[in-house]
Amino acid sequence: MKKNKIKYITLAILILSVSCTGDFDKINTNPNTLTTDQLNATMAGPSFANALYKGISNASWAIPGDDYGTYGLITMLHSMLFSHYMSAGDPGYQTERNGINDGWRSRGWTRFYTLAVPSLRNAYTASEGNAEALAVLDIWKVYMFHRFTDSWGPVPYSKAGVGGASIAYDSQESMYADFFKLLDAANTTLDASSESTIAIFKSYDKVYDGNIEKWRRFGNSLRLRLALRLSDVDASTAKTQAEAAVTAGVIESNTGSAYFATSSNEYNDFVDVAKYWGFYMTADMESILKGYNDPRLAIWFEANSNGHFVGQPNGGPTVRDWSTDTLSMTNQTTTFADNVKKPIEIMMASETSFNLAEGALNGWSMGSGTAQSYYEKGISLSLQQWGVTNSSAINTYIAGTSTAADPTFASYYAAEGINTPPVDVPVLWAGTVAEQRKQIAVQKYLGLFPESWEAWSDLRRTDADILYPLLATENTAVGKGVMKRLTYLPNEYSTNTDAVNTAVGTIPGGLDVGNANVWWDVN
Repeated sequence: MKKNKIKYITLAILILSVSCTGDFDKINTNPNTLTTDQLNATMAGPSFANALYKGISNASWAIPGDDYGTYGLITMLHSMLFSHYMSAGDPGYQTERNGINDGWRSRGWTRFYTLAVPSLRNAYTASEGNAEALAVLDIWKVYMFHRFTDSWGPVPYSKAGVGGASIAYDSQESMYADFFKLLDAANTTLDASSESTIAIFKSYDKVYDGNIEKWRRFGNSLRLRLALRLSDVDASTAKTQAEAAVTAGVIESNTGSAYFATSSNEYNDFVDVAKYWGFYMTADMESILKGYNDPRLAIWFEANSNGHFVGQPNGGPTVRDWSTDTLSMTNQTTTFADNVKKPIEIMMASETSFNLAEGALNGWSMGSGTAQSYYEKGISLSLQQWGVTNSSAINTYIAGTSTAADPTFASYYAAEGINTPPVDVPVLWAGTVAEQRKQIAVQKYLGLFPESWEAWSDLRRTDADILYPLLATENTAVGKGVMKRLTYLPNEYSTNTDAVNTAVGTIPGGLDVGNANVWWDVN
């Protein structure tokens, strides 16, 4: 009986969370009478819609069981700070200084496994017999879970959502092997399809409207991203998977970029959290954008009342001798003014181009382009994505020879013995491979904004020296550098003890700490 109640609750949440109101009456039956058998094709779209929105850790006040605080707690107060995309105005946010807050990350973990994963499993059940739909679900499964395993390391995967007294954690290595298997099979299925769209998803798919070719290229671009993750830990597999992804076909233009199309029921949480929770431009973003005379500066952020763009150093102490009144917030006049109209970035074409550039530098077969041509294309794509379409302006930016500028709060870094900005390479393609790798890292960092989950992972993988250290830390093990991973939850230790302890035993050093590397982060 207990298992049936859990099923009923899951289905009730799913039904109440459907945003396509035109079909609401058709599926709004009594959740207490629903059984698993009723998860037929009519429920595939609503299930998928919920898995998409919850799978990117967004939540809405309009959907029962969650709210935008989930995004604020798991994304804004973790990866957004770790990647130095934004800085917290409230000095009480300890994750600003690599501190640990059990409740904040617990919210993201719990919502993922109780809302996103059940919706995905329901979509699988409802899509049974539809090969193309199942292939897309496999792609989205990889996307959802790669973010989680890259943040924690081993996590529940193969047994996630099936119930039981103890849920095993899968190793990251085994998950990645399955990721590549799923993505390869999905490409084969979608490439062989005679259909152009997936009918049962079309009205509910807020990313690609059920477009098979776009989902196929998204899957291959994700495969390329994951292949690069393995560059240091398994170079041979990395090369094989990257080349297979490129041969199959990746995202090549901004028309193929993956956004979640927001609505009044499923809105952009970044817009609201950045505004209402008091987040500001960082000293790192100020330094890079000003130094490069980057047109995205005024697109992403607003000048203060004095007309200046001012970024706050990450890791500010609990007692600060500056006022947030002088700092720049996100551009709430145009770009980030409306949480309903601003779509959510999932995977951009520019990232794929930068990944191709890095692969080319590795000596991999990345198609007809060169490392330089892919790098410059990635810059163009990102600028165009944000509305910079003048070819002369784009070419001028690509030819820029300046490096990062001293931020407004440079004296605070000077007090720590840091007298020059970390980004010491220009935009103009450099002459050495080491400089070129750093250039790709910088431009991909900019191109990913504000998708901080991937930015944080890429910073750890590349070990690119492009960020200032924190001014202060609450985590002596991690120090003032980039946090390496999230630690497991107290509730897991109390309710899933054996499984989490086994997982911790596989972490380098055998300790559940923030300075332990995840599997692919071997340097």
